[in-house]
Amino acid sequence: MVAYIIMAIIAYLIGSVNFSILISKKMAGFDVREKGSGNAGTTNVLRSVGKKAAALTLVCDILKGVVSVIIAIIVGKMAKNYSLAILVEIAAFMVIVGHTFPVFFGFKGGKGVATSLGIILIINWKIGLICLVFGILLIAITRMVSLASISAAVLFAVLTLFMRDCYIVSFEASYIIFGFALAAFVIFNHRSNLKRIIAGNENKISFSKKEEKSE
Repeated sequence: MVAYIIMAIIAYLIGSVNFSILISKKMAGFDVREKGSGNAGTTNVLRSVGKKAAALTLVCDILKGVVSVIIAIIVGKMAKNYSLAILVEIAAFMVIVGHTFPVFFGFKGGKGVATSLGIILIINWKIGLICLVFGILLIAITRMVSLASISAAVLFAVLTLFMRDCYIVSFEASYIIFGFALAAFVIFNHRSNLKRIIAGNENKISFSKKEEKSE
């Protein structure tokens, strides 16, 4: 139990380091939460600061998930009588919780999509690539990052029911529970987006400067 608690705290603190806020302050002189949608995430950084800042934010947020899982594996190999899979799952979930409710930034963070991507890719690269390609296609078709994020998270949960290979540690039934918990949390974080999607007025990203000017 001690190892689980320690891993949860470590992952939460890693998640609480919100790079979108740090990068926006460094590169643009303001807190990204004060602009655009008010969300501390890659998409809002793209709209409010620019492509370079958004790319840097994306990479850093993905790495938060990757690093947390790697630390969980290290802790699992050092500790005895602990489930390595559960340690990984705790780390994966808590780093997203930290990103969403960062202790260092007044518990107001992002929606955890990029961090979730990092987690999925390292936990199971095959499922991760399927979800990534699926998400990119949805973004290209709909231009709605929120819809792609929600759909990819649900797809991840569904795929854990059928795919039992390519996990970073041996597959356990708890991965299925984790998959659906992750999907539920992503949906919860996008609840306001869901309302706008249903109403038909969700924000869309632009792929060109010409489109940005027209929107």
